[in-house]
Amino acid sequence: MIDITLQNFETELIAASMQVPVLLDIWAPWCGPCKSLGPVLEKLEADYAGRFVLAKLNSDEQPEIAGQLSQAFGVRSIPFCVMFSQGQPVDGFVGALPESQVRAFLDKHVPTEDALEADAEVAEAEALLAEGGSPDAALAKLQEAVAIDPANDNARIDYLKLLLSGAATDPARTAQARAAFEPVAGKVLQDTRLAAVEHWLKACEALPAARPVAELDAAIAANRRDFDARFAKAQQLFARGEFTAAMDELLEIVMRDKAWSDELARKTYVAILELMTKAPAKPEAAAAKGTLEITGKAAAAPSDPVLDQYRRKLSMALF
Repeated sequence: MIDITLQNFETELIAASMQVPVLLDIWAPWCGPCKSLGPVLEKLEADYAGRFVLAKLNSDEQPEIAGQLSQAFGVRSIPFCVMFSQGQPVDGFVGALPESQVRAFLDKHVPTEDALEADAEVAEAEALLAEGGSPDAALAKLQEAVAIDPANDNARIDYLKLLLSGAATDPARTAQARAAFEPVAGKVLQDTRLAAVEHWLKACEALPAARPVAELDAAIAANRRDFDARFAKAQQLFARGEFTAAMDELLEIVMRDKAWSDELARKTYVAILELMTKAPAKPEAAAAKGTLEITGKAAAAPSDPVLDQYRRKLSMALF
């Protein structure tokens, strides 16, 4: 449990909630219901064993923070609890609820023990890859993460991407990727990351029966509008992880016929851009102590000149 002030609001609440959900309890010394709720929250923080952090805010001593949160949620009474996650206030409740109702509230926002264990496996896999460790060891950790928490799409996507990065030289990985992808295949319309992975998977699945590149190049040289040959070449490059070369071929199709094959070239190009895009940066701390920023700074993906260049190329071809 930690006491929140204007000075530590950014670091102990906004930034901390990027790592683990933080429940902020807004209370006052004169508030009878607050005194009833406080021990319940402290007990639950211990019961949940690190799956969320309890933060306390004395509304008499920190009226600016309490006032802004109350206004944001349209609440005028205390105790008032606000759940912060990923740098944002996402939900809340008012009043001294019984323990069972507080548990039900927490369970909507707090990760399960399996999810935490899976996240730890993912973090270890990322560390291995960043340090130049064994990709096979990292793959095993991601596979374990998915097994522990099948609902963890982040872990599954990382697992699929690492599998497919080696599928061109190890066809068995393509079959493994297909098996791992099937449970989430129905989500491709809602998740652009999964849609991108599906395009990569299809490219890898087409690789064993692909025509030789020399034959495709000859067909393209004879007819620059042989889009089937050009797309087949792009798929081979895509499967082998030669992303920019694949986009160059796809762009040639888009420039000549945007609607070809139900916009398949454009959709595949966009999928490659998505696969190359790094995760957004976490919000930065406030520039100076004493600056209140309820929702934190907007996350932004780090700039990549190659990605920026290929986004511009697609935009010019389309418009």
